[in-house]
Amino acid sequence: MPYAARTRTAALLTSAVLAAGALAACGGEDGDVRKQSLEWEDCPAPSDAQGGGASPSPLPRGGAWQCATMRAPLNWSEPEGDTIGIELIRVRSSGPADDRIGSLIFNFGGPGGSGVTTLPAFGKEYDTLRTRYDLVSFDPRGVGRSEPVECESASRMDALFQKDGTPDDAEERREYEDGLRSFNKACEDNSGEVLPHVRTTDAARDMDLLRQLLGDEELYYFGISYGTELGGVYAHLFPRTVGRAVFDAVVDPTEDPEQGSLAQARGFQRALDNFAEDCAAKPEEECPIGTDAEDVKKRITQLLDQLEERSLPGVFPRRLTETAATGGIAQALYSKDFWPYLTQALDEAYDGDGRTLMALSDAMNGRSESGEYSNLVAANTAINCSDDRPRYSVADVQRALPRFREASPVFGDYMAWSMLSCTDWAVEGAADRPDVSAPGAPPILVIGNTGDPATPYEGARRMARALGPGVGIEITYRGEGHGAYDSGDTCVQNAVNGYLLEGKVPRSGTVCG
Repeated sequence: MPYAARTRTAALLTSAVLAAGALAACGGEDGDVRKQSLEWEDCPAPSDAQGGGASPSPLPRGGAWQCATMRAPLNWSEPEGDTIGIELIRVRSSGPADDRIGSLIFNFGGPGGSGVTTLPAFGKEYDTLRTRYDLVSFDPRGVGRSEPVECESASRMDALFQKDGTPDDAEERREYEDGLRSFNKACEDNSGEVLPHVRTTDAARDMDLLRQLLGDEELYYFGISYGTELGGVYAHLFPRTVGRAVFDAVVDPTEDPEQGSLAQARGFQRALDNFAEDCAAKPEEECPIGTDAEDVKKRITQLLDQLEERSLPGVFPRRLTETAATGGIAQALYSKDFWPYLTQALDEAYDGDGRTLMALSDAMNGRSESGEYSNLVAANTAINCSDDRPRYSVADVQRALPRFREASPVFGDYMAWSMLSCTDWAVEGAADRPDVSAPGAPPILVIGNTGDPATPYEGARRMARALGPGVGIEITYRGEGHGAYDSGDTCVQNAVNGYLLEGKVPRSGTVCG
């Protein structure tokens, strides 16, 4: 079962604390969730569903992290019915009280990523924004500690990811389909009550409730990757309450799931081409995996062909398969900082050692060194399949395969077969594409990265246009990796900081890098 961070389809268990997310009678006065109070306390250590680890460390200058639980209606069409707990995290503004603008809410993408664990992990990179904002994030419904979608056990997830994700014959196709069907049925059996209520529109309504409870008249927002789609859907539903907002690593809202997967295949191939050229330009001791860029790519293709026939020792007792290797390569393309690890992993694999490449694949799938999985893949599948109406067949995949292979000899098959992920899902998908039109909303910065593998650059311009005239302000970053603000590029950061902190709207069409 291939997994990749979302553009439209395709790619961190529970503890006693999850009782806070269990279904309950609606909180607040008179059953009105808008009248509840948020009780902020020290943050516990992340649960397995959030990816595990230690409690977040304080930031400099008095940056103590606090966590709370917000009650939200399970079903927004029945706002006085059962509720679920939405887990929150914040760090207070570091600047003078008179300079504080409000709360800046982050969503880091996935869908399925835990904002409660991701924000403190990257908090220092956003410390400039803390001078005038409380920094806030949350686990969206179905994610982490917010009524997490639960599917297979860790051992069954291990077995699932050992299956061939690019089947070549009838027997392999049957095994692949059986694995997807079993996974989807486990999600229904274990989380059937929440599955109909994890759509992006539900998360957008949760976010508007959070805005109100934080005391802000407008939503100040920073969305990354899938977080740009969530932000676009919010802007469509609530254009009059959008404040200053930034979309970075932008999802293309104009594509259906098949088009999105095809674009992502091209994006990862483009990033791999750039990696190969960068590696080949280095001295041989820094790039022992090919004599030139074409040789680097040729040897990668040969490795994957060999793994199709015979796997390598991976992270014991699992084996490095073609599918795991492809996922590991994709994971390493998310940041140029990871490229040296990809070089190392490939060099080791050519010598018969698949451990590093499998460790990269595990990171893609949310598997920790302890062998536990976060609910990243479960939540990703649940949200995607609830959002996306199309359901594809094997015949659809076979029809599309030539175009996918032309787009990417490395990732094409992998992305094409991922189109089957929602075929047997228990809940009907909402739409072919998200509606992000937001007439009347203020300017939203939309930043596209020319080398982005997971959300290809072309999607930023389409998002800016789809938001509407005068709303989408397009900025181009000429760089590598998934996202632009955290690249360290001063041009991008100055544009974002100037808008969020001072309200200065940059010229649409600005190019950085």
